Amino acid sequence: MNDLPLRPAADIGAVEDRFFTLRNFPLTDGTVVPEATIAYETYGRPAPDGRNAILCTHGYTGSHHFAGRNPANGNQPGSWDGLIGPGKAIDTDKLFVVASNMLGSSFGSTNAGRINPQTGEAFGPDFPNITIRDIVAAQKALLGHLGVRHLVAVAGPSYGGYQAFQWAVAYPDFMDAIVPVNTAPWASVNTDKQLAELQARLAGDPEWHGGRYYGKAACKTVLTDIRVETLKRYGIETALAPRFPDPAAREAAIREQAANWAAKWDANSLIILRRALLGFDTRPDFARIKAKVLYILCRTDALFPPKIAPDVIKALAAAGVEARYFELDSDLGHSSSGPEHAKWSPVLREFLAPLVARLN
Repeated sequence: MNDLPLRPAADIGAVEDRFFTLRNFPLTDGTVVPEATIAYETYGRPAPDGRNAILCTHGYTGSHHFAGRNPANGNQPGSWDGLIGPGKAIDTDKLFVVASNMLGSSFGSTNAGRINPQTGEAFGPDFPNITIRDIVAAQKALLGHLGVRHLVAVAGPSYGGYQAFQWAVAYPDFMDAIVPVNTAPWASVNTDKQLAELQARLAGDPEWHGGRYYGKAACKTVLTDIRVETLKRYGIETALAPRFPDPAAREAAIREQAANWAAKWDANSLIILRRALLGFDTRPDFARIKAKVLYILCRTDALFPPKIAPDVIKALAAAGVEARYFELDSDLGHSSSGPEHAKWSPVLREFLAPLVARLN
């Protein structure tokens, strides 16, 4: 570890949503999307040579709000606010951070609620079948627009980690490292079953209207129920227990948080992003990876348990990839990476240090 004294870290402060629109964006299946908008935030300043950037990629139902306070997100601190900022592990005094929303998500990027120019109505269930390759390709175009020529790293939790692995195999010369957190280099073998179950559950709600609910009730009741279940899988009961020791009060707090999320989320995005995982598996392409890997899992994460780590690290090593594993000791499970930033921030700082030093 670096024993040099570190100056106190500072907060980024106010940030804002920005938007980039691609024209005639080609998808993996051959479909061409006339317009595709990507929402994003940035922190820090780009270097003149465009080589000091880190791309942060978010989770399945999360947003691109990683740091600072954005009025569009109720001025709540970003999900990795403890990791990103001046003097922090991802030091914005030296690094330019781009936090990109996923194509198909519900926080500003083009999704099923956008108008289909061919019909004049919202895409709804007719939204194109995108893949993680398409999501990453859109991010690549965004980075080009911002003048980023090379990435120091791609980092993100959960679905964001899927994207980090995809970046490493799709554009192996474009980054020095990836930091996938509470994730895996493949999607569940049951993704097709999970997709079918999700579609059936949404279809069973009278507000679904075949996915053409725009201008109507928009499935907020079933979305809230789904979110409550998701938050509990992610470990929220443990996280809230100190503040809400009474089970009834804790349940009410979880449901309130879920309802707030559901008010902003488009139900079709659940299907779009789940469908994008079909067939996702980067392991056959590990030999393409040139980036160094810092792989982080949490001791109590039921979705991506630490028992998967040895095989992942072994497969990366067999492919000639320099990879390091760190296990986060936390009771917060899948959602641990942000709240428990202090427990893995030193490891991240040490991992990035030689890569950042090359920038000087």
